[in-house]
Amino acid sequence: LQLSTSDELYLRLRWLGVVSAQTNLSLAVTGGVHTWRDAVKAVMCGANAVQMVSALLTKGADHLASVRNDMANWMIEREYESLEQMRGSMNLSRTPDPKTFMRANYMHAIETWMG
Repeated sequence: LQLSTSDELYLRLRWLGVVSAQTNLSLAVTGGVHTWRDAVKAVMCGANAVQMVSALLTKGADHLASVRNDMANWMIEREYESLEQMRGSMNLSRTPDPKTFMRANYMHAIETWMG
């Protein structure tokens, strides 16, 4: 069994930002979500849900309460009233230059593949 790490989240977020701008489907991030910051990033890219299995296996079920509380505090500090308000705020449809966003996705994918 290989557990995920937060390092795996980046590519998922990039493509979530692209796909969430083009569909009304509910989307979930699977793998790479370990912290409240990871969860915030996923929601801002358009996630309706995140899966934190690896984080829970390593940190225990109490970790969920910590993630929820820290995420709620972050939202209050930045005056977000709901997850819905925050969802998709960083996806492709909200970027001032979609071509640059797509090009960055492509370049990252190539760099990652080439190692």
